[in-house]
Amino acid sequence: MDTIDLKQMSRKDLEKLRKKVDKALENISSRELKLAQDAASRAAAEYGYTLEDVSKLPAPRRAAGVKSAPKYRNPDNADQTWTGKGRQPDWFKTAIADGRDPSTMEI
Repeated sequence: MDTIDLKQMSRKDLEKLRKKVDKALENISSRELKLAQDAASRAAAEYGYTLEDVSKLPAPRRAAGVKSAPKYRNPDNADQTWTGKGRQPDWFKTAIADGRDPSTMEI
């Protein structure tokens, strides 16, 4: 591959080069997209489906109600816990304000 000295090129030459590079990138993207579509079609066909059949499937749903395990417990009320994610509960903020070390409330 030839090395191009961009510092020696005029603005006009650089703009021509940019257009050539943009066109080459479009061509490569089109070829790669076609290859990806062909591969996806072959994969779907292995299971007896078309690519159109597969594209109609709904997106997989996340498990509803899955919660993180609690990381902290209120020392004054063992029923109150916090995962350490999201907004800090009032009991946690109060304990920190009173000088308690968060590690002492870890479960």
